[in-house]
Amino acid sequence: MQYMLLIYSREGDWQNLPEAEQKAIYQAYLDVSSDLRDQGKYVHASELQGSSAATTVTVRDDDTVVTDGPFAETKEALGGYYVLEAESLDEAIEWAARIPAARLGGAVEVRPLVMQPAEVS
Repeated sequence: MQYMLLIYSREGDWQNLPEAEQKAIYQAYLDVSSDLRDQGKYVHASELQGSSAATTVTVRDDDTVVTDGPFAETKEALGGYYVLEAESLDEAIEWAARIPAARLGGAVEVRPLVMQPAEVS
């Protein structure tokens, strides 16, 4: 089963870290990615631009409304994600616990993906 690990952290915290600490954290992310690849679990991952680059689209009564910024105002913002293959939720949680944000004041949300059939009849 595929799981998405959604990585949340407080925006601005990264810029306040010393450069050596930023490098160590970035290396920890690279290590998780490498281990996932080595074990054949890696599907996709990406860091996201800051929430100031977000655009939210809503449609109400056939009117499309476009606003700058994220949909929800929160202290923590979605900063990136992993998609991985895991045998179970427990395994996905083990991987989530290795993501630096989980232990540096942020959080990692684990969600199973809904797999769609290759073709719709």
